[in-house]
Amino acid sequence: MIILDGGTGTLVQALGAPMNGDTWCADANLTHPEIVMQAHRAYLDAGAEVLIANTYATSPLLFNHIGRDDDVAVIDAAAVRLARQASGGSVPVAGSFSVMRPGIPGSDRSEMLHEWTESEARRLFAAKAEGFVKAGADVIAMEMMRDGDYSVWATEAALATGLPVWVGIAVEQDDAGRLIGFGRPNWLLEDVVDALLRSAPTMVSVMHTAPHDTGPALDVVRQHWRGSLGAYAESGYFAMPDWQFVDIIPEAEYVDVARQWHESVDLAMIGGCCGIGPSHIAALHAAFTM
Repeated sequence: MIILDGGTGTLVQALGAPMNGDTWCADANLTHPEIVMQAHRAYLDAGAEVLIANTYATSPLLFNHIGRDDDVAVIDAAAVRLARQASGGSVPVAGSFSVMRPGIPGSDRSEMLHEWTESEARRLFAAKAEGFVKAGADVIAMEMMRDGDYSVWATEAALATGLPVWVGIAVEQDDAGRLIGFGRPNWLLEDVVDALLRSAPTMVSVMHTAPHDTGPALDVVRQHWRGSLGAYAESGYFAMPDWQFVDIIPEAEYVDVARQWHESVDLAMIGGCCGIGPSHIAALHAAFTM
């Protein structure tokens, strides 16, 4: 069982780095590198065996929309370097790759009015992926994949690098109780899984999903995927640009549900996403490795 770290951006916020109204936690890699390294070290001390660099928010779609294309590679290189320095090279570093769009202030929803052509989106995604190669990332972690268009194009760009690619799928329930791609109500989970698995990633995870939805989502993924499967849930909620640490799941409860997931689908990796901190990772480490 691989023990992954927890939510990096949310821990960076909790440790005192201000969040940006446009780019959330991305610019903290440049403005507050010592806090980013402190967050990574906290997860290492808790027993994390893989660090995910603080690059989720350097989405090429978001940065293109705000006119900062060239900053993606610069920030990503700094983020990978910080994670590597924090660990002294003792654990692998994954680059987080998202399709995040501009966020609606005070909400966890994205502005969906702007669209990119497939060719333009693929060009942006390819540049992001190649940036991870140049930065020295060991793995590319596709995070909050949620649809069969942008998520697929981004994943294919990552796979083209030759690096191992972990696909993380984020879901929520719609009003009818169906599992859908997070923020993409027209994409049922089954359709998202079908579209993403055609690219044959190294591992598939359910991530940034409420604990009560993670188990059912893992069951759906396992029906379509016999390879390595991971889980790293969220807790709390986002109100752009800050994470709200409200009703955070207790560590013992998180371990209990993680055990249930493992018994159901035979997990290869367990960790946490937004709102899940070092104490949760320490509890997972104790439960699954000792």
